[in-house]
Amino acid sequence: MTATLAALFAVITWQVLADGPLLGPDERLGLELAGRGPAPLAGLFADLGNMQVAVPVLACAVVVAWLRRARRAALGAVLAMAAVPALVVPLKLWTDRQGPLTEATGYYPSGHTTTAMVAYGAAALLLAPYLRRTWMTLVAAVLLTAATSVGLVLRGYHWPLDVVAAWCLSGILLIALRAGSRSGQPPK
Repeated sequence: MTATLAALFAVITWQVLADGPLLGPDERLGLELAGRGPAPLAGLFADLGNMQVAVPVLACAVVVAWLRRARRAALGAVLAMAAVPALVVPLKLWTDRQGPLTEATGYYPSGHTTTAMVAYGAAALLLAPYLRRTWMTLVAAVLLTAATSVGLVLRGYHWPLDVVAAWCLSGILLIALRAGSRSGQPPK
């Protein structure tokens, strides 16, 4: 799965850097979707990817995991979140992609989507062992990230491919977190 996500991320990044044939349909779709739907709701959804919203959710899950002695998993979640700006900022500078409704650049990949997916996904992974219905945490994480992604595109803050690339990058980080959290744990 990691190889598939990495390959998809590489192809999208290549298309952005080379002004490839995927960018035309991506930009047409993005402009078609920008401004659609109820603006206050789309804005609320987009804001779910703000550091001030997503990181406190993760922080609460980290505290719970730490107190329950899942310290390796808690530390891994913190490191995964720290990796978000460490990866996204250089990629934004390197790709220098213009945003949908602005002359400004630095929109690829979506930092808000990456923040949302890593924060909510890591929180779900940390809390799942302590809940009866573990699938509910994962569903919540996916829904919060999907809402963020949709809000960003509907508000015209990001192109659809910016968001898809962020899902790929975040997926790689979450798979690494899950693998790192499980290694060194005694089998149940």
